[in-house]
Amino acid sequence: MKITVMTLFPEMIDAVINCSILGRARQKGLIEIEAVNIRDFANNKHLQVDDYPYGGGAGMLMMADPVCRCYDHIKEHAKAEPSRVIYMTPQGKPWKQSMAESFAQEEHVVLLCGHYEGIDQRAIDAIVTDEVSIGDYVLTGGELAALVVADSISRLVPGVLGKEESFQDESFSEGLLEYPQYTRPAVYNGQAVPDVLLSGNHQKIAAYRREQSIINTFNKRPDLLKQAPLTDKEKQFIHDYAKNRCKS
Repeated sequence: MKITVMTLFPEMIDAVINCSILGRARQKGLIEIEAVNIRDFANNKHLQVDDYPYGGGAGMLMMADPVCRCYDHIKEHAKAEPSRVIYMTPQGKPWKQSMAESFAQEEHVVLLCGHYEGIDQRAIDAIVTDEVSIGDYVLTGGELAALVVADSISRLVPGVLGKEESFQDESFSEGLLEYPQYTRPAVYNGQAVPDVLLSGNHQKIAAYRREQSIINTFNKRPDLLKQAPLTDKEKQFIHDYAKNRCKS
């Protein structure tokens, strides 16, 4: 799995991808992440990559030529031609776990980071396959958003997290938030770990965790329940739980 980040600030990407789980995965050769500086492909002596937008308006706009030349370079030097080019933009589709799972199946993806007032539409039309947003807010550039996307994709690559169960049972994997978890000691500040988790009965533990996951989702993100794969029994459980909450 290879992720290439097109950016004006490769140092921002490099500062993160060498740390923690991503750093160890790179060292093991499980993933390959690189940052390519768009400014290196500016076709002028001052390495200018931005200009005033036609029609007026505040700010500067990244020019199409350096972006397209940068992408051509990436294609020419890639073992596998990128199958997806993801432009990080507030106008894009909201980033979701299901999208991370889809992109993690690709051999090579490119993340394009905008800056200033964005990128000339002609570059977007020429190379971008997907537009993605990590939230309804505006950042100074696409680098932080690209790192979020790169991290969420990379951790799904086999071997990166060590155990497949590490991401199979987590939040959003089945449309629900994750259940509460506990570790040692069994009693902390007078609060004890639920008995069922100490029982050793894996069937009961699984049922308890599923129930707690549903409760957690109902309390924090009830909107997710509309699309979650729930049984009729679980739907009735939610109905009864909501009814009892209204009484209390």
